[in-house]
Amino acid sequence: MSSPSFDSGRELDAQEIVTLTDSTGRSLDCYVENEVASDGVDYVLLQPVDLPIVILAWDDDEEDAEIPETEMVEDPEELAEIFLDAKAVLSERELTLKDTAYVMTISGEIPPLQEEDILSLEIEDDEESRLEPEELQLLTDFYHLEQHYSIYTPIDPYLFFAHTTANDELEMLDLSDPKVKNLVDLLIIQDDE
Repeated sequence: MSSPSFDSGRELDAQEIVTLTDSTGRSLDCYVENEVASDGVDYVLLQPVDLPIVILAWDDDEEDAEIPETEMVEDPEELAEIFLDAKAVLSERELTLKDTAYVMTISGEIPPLQEEDILSLEIEDDEESRLEPEELQLLTDFYHLEQHYSIYTPIDPYLFFAHTTANDELEMLDLSDPKVKNLVDLLIIQDDE
């Protein structure tokens, strides 16, 4: 089995934008941050044009807990149920919530980062069963049916990895594939240079 060959890619226009589409037909505009070709396939490192957000649900009933337990809201039905409330509280801060593919995003100017607005969330890495800390910036809180929610945006860039199909469409990559992981590492290293 031969090892894959890599081309370093082409010079990218900083404003080049492509659109990812999910199975429901929602779209997400992304800047192309880096590109590499391997065995005749183009792979791209993408960053959303608008800011990604995550919504956390808090367990406020734990009176004894110093820090209440929280979980990321990922269920599409729950996200759809709270979407209008989230959109309303964000609009009060002149931010527009968008129901985009793969991740919800916002447009508008976020407030300057304050130390008290940073949450360090430990996310379990499925591959190695370890906890990876991710820092998030608080944008706002709201309640829906007495459930406390918070809306955050990641402090570090939120990246997607995709490849071009035979039909010249972009398809998200499965990061559990070792070849894909090597390509992702290569794209990130080149992007940092």
